Amino acid sequence: QVHVAESGGGLVQAGGSLRLSCTASGRVRNTYAMAWFRQAPGKEREFVASISWTSDTILYAESVEGRFTISRNNAENMITSDLQMNSLKPEDTADYYCAFEEQLSMEDSYDYWGQGTQVTVST
Repeated sequence: QVHVAESGGGLVQAGGSLRLSCTASGRVRNTYAMAWFRQAPGKEREFVASISWTSDTILYAESVEGRFTISRNNAENMITSDLQMNSLKPEDTADYYCAFEEQLSMEDSYDYWGQGTQVTVST
């Protein structure tokens, strides 16, 4: 069983920064790709960023390119990931989720998901 948990959400003013963290533990393989998605109220879940298990391949949504940075650290039976979010905008307000699976993808077809952490950006 794989356990996934996010943390670090909160309320921030526009232009500010937040750092989200995610941990996958249990029967997790270090070779899993991981990704961050978000879902704003009344909208569908959308891709934010993803990173391969070697960190060699990183993908960003156009809306966050240059403002967000994804990273990860692999350990035995545990993967941690951070999403550094700078220059935040009100349109970044959403619940943010991290996810893991074998294949790197921008689709929300990942196998393992966390419960999400809320990010609110005020004007």
